[in-house]
Amino acid sequence: MKRSFVLLMTLFIAVTLCSLSLPQDPPKAKNLKVLPKDISHEELDNVMKAFKNSLGVKCGFCHAPQKDNPQKLDFASDDNEHKDVARDMMRMTAKINKKYFKGNQPMAVTCYTCHHGNEEPKSLPEVAEAPKQ
Repeated sequence: MKRSFVLLMTLFIAVTLCSLSLPQDPPKAKNLKVLPKDISHEELDNVMKAFKNSLGVKCGFCHAPQKDNPQKLDFASDDNEHKDVARDMMRMTAKINKKYFKGNQPMAVTCYTCHHGNEEPKSLPEVAEAPKQ
């Protein structure tokens, strides 16, 4: 009887530990209004990295801090107005790409097309100074 109990407990502990060590799926993104609801964590990360690189910003530029821990970001929150601007820009570029480029990836408008690594797009190109004579 005692052996059976020890064997059963050992088996129970082994199963519990194995289930805890299985890879966990990352949490699903919340509050997606433009990106597909079924976007994978990896795809979402790639989109966010492209935004970050195209505008030369960090995540906090569009995402608001958590209310209970301002050191962390609340990715689902709409408290930062830049997030709505980004959504509008995504809709605009998708519309332009569909109308003029037929969704063809090599030729498409992206954030970088206008921003060139700056938070705000420049309205005029920088003019090089004339060489000194």
